[in-house]
Amino acid sequence: MKQLVRIACALACAASPALSHALALDAQLDCKSTAHAFIAPLLQQQLIEDKPMHVEPNSVNAFRPVKGSHLTAFGFDVYAVVGYQKDDAIFRQGSGQPIADTAYGVVVIGRDGAVEPRVRAAGSDATVHHVAPFITAIFCKPG
Repeated sequence: MKQLVRIACALACAASPALSHALALDAQLDCKSTAHAFIAPLLQQQLIEDKPMHVEPNSVNAFRPVKGSHLTAFGFDVYAVVGYQKDDAIFRQGSGQPIADTAYGVVVIGRDGAVEPRVRAAGSDATVHHVAPFITAIFCKPG
């Protein structure tokens, strides 16, 4: 019996970091926020890397989820968190014209045909855009 308790405790301890880093982003993708309000808490909770893995010419910054975190959006795994906000130190400016004063979203693993119905069913006005096979962007440009 003692051994069973030890094994259960060990499994619980091993699983707890992964569980503590799981987060569904559905509510934040209602397109009623700003890039700063969306991304700053994810940085603060150390759920995404603090430096963007890529900056598009239109200034959209792509942040990778940290190893061990599990971010989802509308039931799909998040590949990247994206955003830009003018005059905000979190974001680097690209070489071209910024996409907007503020814009944010996620890139998920899933077909756009499967993602869009879930986004609409949740009441989000986000743009759903095919990026590549089985890769879809869910993007908000409030304003």
